Amino acid sequence: MTTVATEGLGPVAELAFARVLLDSVKAGRRGATLRMYRPQPTVAFGARDRFLPGFTTAIEAARDHGFTPVLRSLGGRAAAYHPGSLVTDHIEPSDSFITNTNARFTGFGLDYVEVLRGIGVDARLGEIPGEYCPGEHSVNVAERIKAIGTAQRVVSGAWLFSSSVVVEDPDPIRAVLTDVEAALGIDWDPTTGGSISEIHPEVTVDAVAEAFASYYAHADAHTPESPTPEELTALPDYVGKHLL
Repeated sequence: MTTVATEGLGPVAELAFARVLLDSVKAGRRGATLRMYRPQPTVAFGARDRFLPGFTTAIEAARDHGFTPVLRSLGGRAAAYHPGSLVTDHIEPSDSFITNTNARFTGFGLDYVEVLRGIGVDARLGEIPGEYCPGEHSVNVAERIKAIGTAQRVVSGAWLFSSSVVVEDPDPIRAVLTDVEAALGIDWDPTTGGSISEIHPEVTVDAVAEAFASYYAHADAHTPESPTPEELTALPDYVGKHLL
């Protein structure tokens, strides 16, 4: 599995580059690929959020908090992440189309629970009442705080599984989500929108990144590699799909 470093991309391009990698894997220009990065402050809105009356106000609320609003192509509702978070994009070639999606959610969810438990986190699989961007395959900490949200995109020839882990610095996440969810008219419990460090202050993004790297290295060797010139050329075509 190849690990791709993409430092220096802006929030929109960071999101769009996952689609570029998916195309590369689908076309056979890459094999199984993993990208891990610490994102810039971003609120990723889901497609359904666009049709809510307060969507424009929610976009401005994100900007007011210093978060870049983006539109994601994966499922779910509004989610926030920042440099205190870790995003992983895992792309694999596949001969099947739109199969095993639920099994993938469950399998990775259970694995991620074990990854976090391995560094001392009280991680559990399952939605907690009132969480933002709710999902039955969320990973939580002590059934109090949503720690990992996952989403996937499946195309003919490949799949992308994306995960966002909020590790440190919970206050900006909670503050931006409070105003964004209020604008969208979505009820939620702000206490669920913190970070792993609220319960486990000793856990850092670096520690989580090392744990995830070890998890993936256990199955496949990693060879760091930068984006190819062809991928960088293709990137602008996707950026427009995520702009708000």
